[in-house]
Amino acid sequence: MMKFMNIFAVILAGLLLTACSSQKIQYGDATAVETTTTGFGSTDLQSIAAKMVDDLISFPPIVQMTANRRPVVFVDKIKNKTTEHIDTESITDTIQTKLLQSGKFRFVDMTAVKAIQEQMQFQMDSGMVDPNKAAAFGKQTGAEFMLYGNMSSITKRNNGVQDVYYKFTLKMVNLESGIMEWAGEKEIRKTGEKTFMSM
Repeated sequence: MMKFMNIFAVILAGLLLTACSSQKIQYGDATAVETTTTGFGSTDLQSIAAKMVDDLISFPPIVQMTANRRPVVFVDKIKNKTTEHIDTESITDTIQTKLLQSGKFRFVDMTAVKAIQEQMQFQMDSGMVDPNKAAAFGKQTGAEFMLYGNMSSITKRNNGVQDVYYKFTLKMVNLESGIMEWAGEKEIRKTGEKTFMSM
């Protein structure tokens, strides 16, 4: 009887722990304004990407350049000059995707160069691919322009209030001439105040 009671107690404790640790999960709107912290978040990423893309494709010389052709671009890493860990690759991925979907640009994916080289080497050397249908070395299209930029921030604190200022700068340079063809900036200011719960 005592052994049965001990087993019952262990099962009951397990059920209680499961019930206490469970959480309700629900989907939210990925484009909704995020106000959880003053740190860099999804709303900031989306607003930066939208601003950069709109500015670039509406800039008169770029409009003229992309009227009859789709220039080839590659994206360099964004330098994170903030004190936060910010996934700047996620920002450039969103910008690149929006620009590609605009139909104005084409992109060279520098992150896939090694994988592409390995696949082409396999096609040439494995004997498993028809030589007439294998991708040939030396036929890839080179990028004409490079997108690169910086992310910086200034944080101020005073009497429980935190003010964070972000500045994102993106530039496009002509690789052959070295001339900067376009530059855009997006500024974000976020203020947070500590609140104390009254008992």
